[in-house]
Amino acid sequence: MTLPVEAVLPDLLAALGKGTGAVLIAPPGAGKTTAVAPALIGEDWCEGQVLLLSPRRVAARAAAERMAETLGEKAGETIGYATRMDTRVGKDTRIVVMTEAIFVNRIVADPDLPGVSAVLFDEAHERHLDSDLGLALAIESRSVLREDLRILVMSATIDGARFSRLLGDDAPVIESEGKAWPLRIEWLGARAEKRVDEEVASAVLTAWREEDGDILAFLPGVGEIERVRERLEQRLPDVPILPLHGQVEPAAQRLAIRRNPDGRRRIVLATAIAETSLTLDGVSVVVDAGFSRSAEFDIAAGTSHLVTRRASRAAAAQRAGRAARQGPGVAYRLWEEAAHAGRPEFDAPEIETADLAPLTLSLARWGEADPTRLPWLDPPPAPALAGARERLMAMGALDDAGHITDFGGKLSELPMDPVHAAMVLFGAEAGQARDAARMALLLQERGLGGRGEDLLQRLSRLEGERGRRADAARRLADGWAKRAEKLVSGQAAGGNPALFLAQAIPGNVARRRDASGENWLSASGRGFTLDPASPLAREEWLAIGDAQGQAKGARITAAAALTTAEVEAAFADRIERRSVLNWNAAERRVEARLQRRLGAITLASGPDPKPDPDAVAGVLLEKAVERIEAILPKTLIARAAHLGIAELAPETLAESAEEWLLPLLHGRRDLDLAKGPLTDALLARVGWNTRQRLDTLAPREFESPAGTRHAVDYAGENAPSVEVRVQALFGLDSHPMIGNTPLLLNLTSPAGRPIQATRDLPGFWRGSWADVAKDMKGRYPKHRWPDRPWEEKPSLKTKNAFNR
Repeated sequence: MTLPVEAVLPDLLAALGKGTGAVLIAPPGAGKTTAVAPALIGEDWCEGQVLLLSPRRVAARAAAERMAETLGEKAGETIGYATRMDTRVGKDTRIVVMTEAIFVNRIVADPDLPGVSAVLFDEAHERHLDSDLGLALAIESRSVLREDLRILVMSATIDGARFSRLLGDDAPVIESEGKAWPLRIEWLGARAEKRVDEEVASAVLTAWREEDGDILAFLPGVGEIERVRERLEQRLPDVPILPLHGQVEPAAQRLAIRRNPDGRRRIVLATAIAETSLTLDGVSVVVDAGFSRSAEFDIAAGTSHLVTRRASRAAAAQRAGRAARQGPGVAYRLWEEAAHAGRPEFDAPEIETADLAPLTLSLARWGEADPTRLPWLDPPPAPALAGARERLMAMGALDDAGHITDFGGKLSELPMDPVHAAMVLFGAEAGQARDAARMALLLQERGLGGRGEDLLQRLSRLEGERGRRADAARRLADGWAKRAEKLVSGQAAGGNPALFLAQAIPGNVARRRDASGENWLSASGRGFTLDPASPLAREEWLAIGDAQGQAKGARITAAAALTTAEVEAAFADRIERRSVLNWNAAERRVEARLQRRLGAITLASGPDPKPDPDAVAGVLLEKAVERIEAILPKTLIARAAHLGIAELAPETLAESAEEWLLPLLHGRRDLDLAKGPLTDALLARVGWNTRQRLDTLAPREFESPAGTRHAVDYAGENAPSVEVRVQALFGLDSHPMIGNTPLLLNLTSPAGRPIQATRDLPGFWRGSWADVAKDMKGRYPKHRWPDRPWEEKPSLKTKNAFNR
């Protein structure tokens, strides 16, 4: 059968014969994955291998097996594949289909790619981190070491011009029209009240009744696939219902990809693993839930979590195209047509959301301490790069200049991310490389060793697990273990494998916070949650390997138990004695406790009789500034405000508190400061002239004609004001002033009861005094109540005492 892409192969071969780069855009089903690589190995310039990079293991293996079949061979002869858990490559293999991660490890180890003539980046639109990194490294290698290396970027939905500019030298963009089988889109809409598995199951049953051909349904993840399968098996008990995702055994994956040998219709339930590269024979109906799920790295938490989002328009086009690869097809979409334009055009490049620690370490091994200098389609975000560099430095994998260390070099020798590599190396040093490697694999491969959060239980179950996937997993892990054993100098006595995880991610060592085991606190200060029904909920300590959810309260999905003794011994150099200061708001004082801590976790705590006085004073200063007006001498501040003295304004004093207040706080635990020293400290901040102004224009007290002294209120509504017995003002026929402001006189009776308030004492004497005096004579007959008080001598004495 002639493939549509074959029409443009002459142009593609001519372009790669003249230059070293090209971009091929071909729609789904055009045959680019299986036809291009075999066409290249016959070219004069192609003396070595052709590496065809695939985004997923399933697609890599399926593409290699399909190409081998066309030659009448088995995979591993002329055409082979290399994935993490399964490899078929022989001495005569010319085409190797490999995952992008395998290629990154290969080019970092051998930058000149000996024996390789061309590298083909298939499905480049998916923009996986390893794809972007691999492309950057291949372009760099071509410019420095391998001027003859051909680089071809292929996809159905990419911006060809952008990739052409990245490849340089006016790399041609070649487009294949492909064979356009009719494709019908049915918009079923979404019902918010129903779960996605219910809607997909209903749509599949509708398609089963109304359409012909096999059905491929796209769901976000394995959990949804299993729930849909349970629903469909109840309604269609005799129909082959086949899951297709990364946890499925290779043999079962082949069943899902190929037609049923008995010619029966089948239903394939897949994740995005079937979105590109794969042709599923016999599929003419696609049911698309419209979601995609991917891992995103949380910089604050230091872990990745799964995020479910609406699939992009490009992803929806790829999925729908699966139905029309071999004939007319139909795609059922579980969203409204009107909402389709609101979906993002493409999925975000993984480089914008992923953990960049593996990329940073790979580039450090490559010899590039500054990743931004490489050719990127989209450069890695600076904050994510900085965070990755910090984590690698803390781990000892990079030095302060960002160059790889000896330990970092050992980590990079192992084909996994730095954390898992460190875990295996720590296991090798303890003589338990195999256990550590297998546990690292369990963190990467869901479903191996069964389910549940307990990694040690899964490790135990993996030993007896049967099946090709389990066998391949054990072989892969054992290979890692052997490589790690060669990298360490000696081996100590063994121990709990959980310690290797704890040493690799010390910030994820966590302690139970409640009796139920639901809430946990990690050494990094992050909170985690755990299902109280989990066997791990009864443990005191955990080494957490994986958690899903946002930074606060992420749910633990993989962990291993530790004992207190193990934690104390393993992290003796990290446990510190620390004096911790707390503010007792009720008693308004600083309390000091001496704690033994592992990061944010308190191991023991007791009173600290001798805390650092500077630290205590610092806490007091912070609390004082929060409520500065509560500790300031109110009278002085009010007098200063009356005169508009900015140096004594509360906001100004708060800003300068370290200068004038801190010396008064040393040796104290509370803020009950004596007003005298506090006032002196504040007055010291202003000059002599200002103090004279305060004393003259805003005196603290008013002295009455009778010689009594009364505090002047500068803070009230009617300030300045003073409270004084009326007899003390006898003989005064002018109103007292505070600067240019009349002093409000709050006049009282001999018993201190209010009589009247006035800012015009002469007017009061000659006005309402007569009525006041008449009333007062009846109430206080022993006191003087003259008709002309401004002519009387001031005195607070009774008449008899005054006359004597």
